[in-house]
Amino acid sequence: MKTTLLKNALLLSIGSVSNAFAASSAREDNSGLFVWIFLGFCALIVIAQLMPVMLLLFGFAKGLSKDKTAEPQPVKTK
Repeated sequence: MKTTLLKNALLLSIGSVSNAFAASSAREDNSGLFVWIFLGFCALIVIAQLMPVMLLLFGFAKGLSKDKTAEPQPVKTK
């Protein structure tokens, strides 16, 4: 009986929710509208730089996958 009482007390103390550890408010970083516009502009620049790189990589992959071992053809003379 005593062990179940101790187990129940331990579970209740561990499982209880306390406001002491909860955050008081949302994270405030004082980022205004202009900061988010600037970050969006930076993201657009990064995306614009990545598009040609991806096209170049796909072009290299397509060129490497082609069969380069063509048999030489004899020249026909008259």
